[in-house]
Amino acid sequence: MIDYTRLGAQLKQRFPELDLREQEPMNRHTTFRVGGRVSLFIRPTTVEEILGICNILKAEGIRPFLMGRGSNLLVSDEDLEGVVIQLAENFSDIRTEDSNTLYAQAGTTLVKLAQTAQSMGLTGLEFAGGIPGALGGGVSMNAGAYGGELKDVIVDVDYLNEDLELCSASVDECAFRYRGSLFSDTGKIVLGARLMLLSSTEEAVKARMDELKAKRIKSQPLEYPSAGSTFKRPVGGYAAAMIDEAGLKGYAVGGAQVSEKHAGFVINRGGATFDDVLELMAHIQKTVREKTGIMLEPEVKIVRSLI
Repeated sequence: MIDYTRLGAQLKQRFPELDLREQEPMNRHTTFRVGGRVSLFIRPTTVEEILGICNILKAEGIRPFLMGRGSNLLVSDEDLEGVVIQLAENFSDIRTEDSNTLYAQAGTTLVKLAQTAQSMGLTGLEFAGGIPGALGGGVSMNAGAYGGELKDVIVDVDYLNEDLELCSASVDECAFRYRGSLFSDTGKIVLGARLMLLSSTEEAVKARMDELKAKRIKSQPLEYPSAGSTFKRPVGGYAAAMIDEAGLKGYAVGGAQVSEKHAGFVINRGGATFDDVLELMAHIQKTVREKTGIMLEPEVKIVRSLI
């Protein structure tokens, strides 16, 4: 049995300025606004802190759960034993390496990254201007929208491997694929990435970002908590179209509902629980499979346990 209070004290002794919280509610840190309390919730600010924390946890036999902005997570309402390390605004520096190259830490929002590129008159990240997640998670799942993907602009990625060694992987070594990469569902920790963009003008980049923003506002239920697209795009079609054609727009289980605006989104219309969302997702999968023969695969990451 792990004494998390003792472990927290040990970490604070090593890193006195560390933002460390016991029994932190995860619903404060997910865009779905769902999730129970976690034993320890840690927000490091440097690579040295991340490495030191992970080495202490490794000595205790603990594998931490890494998260960014919580924009693609559905977390259990139960109290969760374990340790969460969040890389968000606490780990979000951006630096310019040359006129076309940016380096950003893993906690940087994709929105901020796209806005930085815009201010520099660089094109290639307009698609990311409305994606609410962080770069680390975006790299892991090769985030994309409107025909663009992160793999199109990444040069290389810095990360800690499973043995907590500092490593770097070129874009080819990252094994990017649709909603996946070298870093998906592994013990690797993305620390940052270098991105190369193309020269344009601030006005042209802004115009494209404004165009995509208008499309999002018109077509997506941004006024409700959600985790974005709930299901991955199946071969030969689109999840949203299949869900719509199955007559499921507006279908609800408790506080969870298929958006009437965009059938690809399951939203928290108020008070949705983890079980509400899971039951609704299962009903969507069953109904679509009965009508099309296709089993939709979740894009949202379902977290039932941290250990």
